Amino acid sequence: MSGTTRHICLLPGDGIGPEITAEAVKALGAIGERFGMAFTFAEALLGGAAIDATGSPLPEATLAAARGADAVLLAAIGGPKWDTTDPAKPRPEQGLLGIRKALGLYANLRPVKLFSALAGASTLKPAYLAGVDMLIVRELTGGLYFGARARETGVPGAASGGGPGMRAYDTMEYREFEIERIAATAFDAARKRRGKVHSVDKANVLESSRLWREVVHRLHDAEFSDVELIDQLVDNTAMQLIRQPGQFDVIVTENMFGDILSDEASMLTGSLGMLASASLGDGTALYEPSHGSAPDIAGQDVANPLAMLLSVEMMLRYSFDMHEAADALASGIASVLAEGWRTRDIADAETLPQKLVGTAAMGDLVTERLAAAKR
Repeated sequence: MSGTTRHICLLPGDGIGPEITAEAVKALGAIGERFGMAFTFAEALLGGAAIDATGSPLPEATLAAARGADAVLLAAIGGPKWDTTDPAKPRPEQGLLGIRKALGLYANLRPVKLFSALAGASTLKPAYLAGVDMLIVRELTGGLYFGARARETGVPGAASGGGPGMRAYDTMEYREFEIERIAATAFDAARKRRGKVHSVDKANVLESSRLWREVVHRLHDAEFSDVELIDQLVDNTAMQLIRQPGQFDVIVTENMFGDILSDEASMLTGSLGMLASASLGDGTALYEPSHGSAPDIAGQDVANPLAMLLSVEMMLRYSFDMHEAADALASGIASVLAEGWRTRDIADAETLPQKLVGTAAMGDLVTERLAAAKR
């Protein structure tokens, strides 16, 4: 792949986003030098920064830049500055949901794998973490987040006293093809892993979950009978992620359930700052860490950039087919952690005094490993 150029649309977003984006660009520079790849970058606005500059959380220029890129790398969006309950005002999250929908990114892949050096950073006892290596496959463009919604006033009987008041609703809706394509993504992934899929729903209560279960089973029996399929209710899954997380290989679930469960699973790895993701589908793929914008620590050089770097690893694999480079980046991260280097979110009492580093220094350490390997 020597001499090839790849163009990346950067969406630094809000809060700590610009800081961790800088570390991703730094690492990609080292990867490019080592593997003979030229990366070019173009920044665009998304989320709160876009609202401030244009009034829209997803400007048309950003969507055009994303569609014209080979991959999109998003850092983080949101913050208290833009929090509002007024449905008429824009929110940063609308930008994220909008770009996923516009690019046709229906599958979100979130690997949850524990680095052995971070076993002590998890809130679970190390004995419960044995064998944790799962992939959460979340449907990304359907369900409650995209269903019909409204807030109505003057509704008879909606007030506490029985008089006119307000009511609001959000609709969870799924179509057969949406379930089928995300299930196929999960089964394909399981074939390349350990051959087991937990399909997570709430079929004992929700009609949309009953359709989910029917479609998943029909597809499994017709095309993926070699993969073990286990149905599991979402509340039981939440419990099992804490009770016995090593049992999971691939988890496939709808949008909101996946949003919640993947954040829960992140704590198995020691921090939400260690969880990467890839959003794939019909258009340009988008890669992002699963954490938020952390405005309380923005600009302090303390944010963990490793989830962003692990998202770069996924980008190298899924968009650029650069598996050797992805392996090198993952190895560099593992090496730095094995040596005891920590940002404060993954530091414990033993490593805190002598190995604590900031955002830029952690990025430097990983980049140095990439450069040293070339020599």
